[in-house]
Amino acid sequence: MIEMQDVKKTYPNGVTAISGIDVMIHAGEFVYVVGPSGAGKSTFIKMMYREEKPTNGKITINGVNLEKLKEKRVPHLRRDIGVVFQDFKLLTTLTVYENIAFALEVTGEHPRHIKKKVLDVLDLVQLKHKARHFPNELSGGEQQRVSIARSIVNNPAVVIADEPTGNLDPDTSWDIMNIFEEINNRGTTVVMATHNREIVNTMKKRVIAIEGGKIVRDQARGEYGLYD
Repeated sequence: MIEMQDVKKTYPNGVTAISGIDVMIHAGEFVYVVGPSGAGKSTFIKMMYREEKPTNGKITINGVNLEKLKEKRVPHLRRDIGVVFQDFKLLTTLTVYENIAFALEVTGEHPRHIKKKVLDVLDLVQLKHKARHFPNELSGGEQQRVSIARSIVNNPAVVIADEPTGNLDPDTSWDIMNIFEEINNRGTTVVMATHNREIVNTMKKRVIAIEGGKIVRDQARGEYGLYD
């Protein structure tokens, strides 16, 4: 599903964030990406959905070589990739329903299919009763559930999450993680960067640890490690 071969990323200021990365993530896996602050985790994650381009090396996502992908095809790639952020990135002037429907409208989905798909994902995240509310009327946990619903409404092959529980209290974080596990159980590949030691150590998924821009540990049922 995701393959990186000898990937390096050096920014214009000369900082090398990622160097010599070789990794393969198979369809249906649930992978945590861990490491200290500044290790290169966010760059690693962003390159998967073409927010950042590698300086060198090859990245393949769901059979697509990102190096050869034309800019006009990037939106098509992202239909197969759901992205969840720490700060939700919801459109404040749209309702919950409209935020999720918008993700379908921009891909040209037929209007008669949109309602069913939106209500289905709202049911999954247990927010159907908040469909007509605006983001500022929701708790942080509810906003993150909307963000997750929006990321999966296109039924993507991969969901990439960057610190999705970073702004949430422990109980709400577990609610969010249960949703991610359900998404994974339905067959979607999940890759998540996180600093949440308790969640990683409890859920026992594959763990990829990055330090100094390099993968230093890759364990099938790994633990978080000694990071701040």
